[in-house]
Amino acid sequence: MQKQQPLIAMVHAVSAAARIAQNAFAREFPEARLWNLLDDRLLVDANTAGGLNERLRRRMLRLIEHAVEGGSQAVLLTCSSYGEVAEVARKLWTVPVLKSDESMFQAALAGPYEHLGVAASTPPAVPAALAQLDQLSARIRPDNPIRVTAALSGTAAKAPTPRQAAQQLADALHAAGADAVQAVLMAQYSLAPAGPELSDLLGVPVLDGAGAAARALRATLLARHPIPVESD
Repeated sequence: MQKQQPLIAMVHAVSAAARIAQNAFAREFPEARLWNLLDDRLLVDANTAGGLNERLRRRMLRLIEHAVEGGSQAVLLTCSSYGEVAEVARKLWTVPVLKSDESMFQAALAGPYEHLGVAASTPPAVPAALAQLDQLSARIRPDNPIRVTAALSGTAAKAPTPRQAAQQLADALHAAGADAVQAVLMAQYSLAPAGPELSDLLGVPVLDGAGAAARALRATLLARHPIPVESD
């Protein structure tokens, strides 16, 4: 019997993130089967609460449990504001549970960069990104600390074109003193379409989480569950 392709559940807080993640997996991990779980109140309620509280953490854990019990071989949380819940989920289930930007941060910290910019359009994404970078930096490069400058543009995600979103993010980065950054990390999937334009404006690489997560999960899951190649 032919082995099935890996099933990956993605928990989304906004539909834009779902589209971006699907496009990234189509490019980077086309062998995967995707299961999209959208709760479009997750971000609204986190913003209203001023961040995550126990009620919201339990809600995300219930969504992850639903995905695991449904047969997912991995779970990706595409909302950066809920990334901390992944740490709890990893203690409860054996399947990989990835934070939205974890793979992107790992790649950036393993690179040649000394000063990174972080761009976001929703307030909870900023402390979530900085906390992840601090934690990963202490593990990946303990003797070579990295400088991080974060910028928030509350209107960038709603800009009518990627170029306009990129300009708003560039303005926010300049205002935050990020003129000397060597790369910019997008703290939300919904900002990814502005990445190429932002790179042109700033003249530095702009990294996004969706493609990095797809590549990481492909490496992990195909190593565990290789898909047989049919011979002619």
